[in-house]
Amino acid sequence: MTGVRIDKWLWAARFFKTRSLAAKACELGRIHSNGVAAKAAREVRVGDVLEVKTPAGEFQVEVLALSEMRGPAAAAQALYRETAASRERRQKLAEERKAAPHFEALREGKPSKRDRRLLGRLRGRG
Repeated sequence: MTGVRIDKWLWAARFFKTRSLAAKACELGRIHSNGVAAKAAREVRVGDVLEVKTPAGEFQVEVLALSEMRGPAAAAQALYRETAASRERRQKLAEERKAAPHFEALREGKPSKRDRRLLGRLRGRG
């Protein structure tokens, strides 16, 4: 096997849960192969450098092996090697997210009696 469609490879390497999500990411320009925006049908070869933007983060990986079949996570991780710079950048962003202040989610529905009293105090009403 000399090449595999990039959407199939991204799905097999477990960057995306479905192949259609991988194809959509290619369509939106979130996948770059060797510095060029990649379409879903572009072939990936061993040695290619891919830049993948997912909700989990941005990855820069080198392709080590090809696969069209989705297997266990351990087998998927053997398909690529993440660059050291990419790993450091993701860890730095994760630390920044942890250090950011955490806000309580807004409550659904009407405020309770206690909430109304607190709002009144904040607004300067007795």
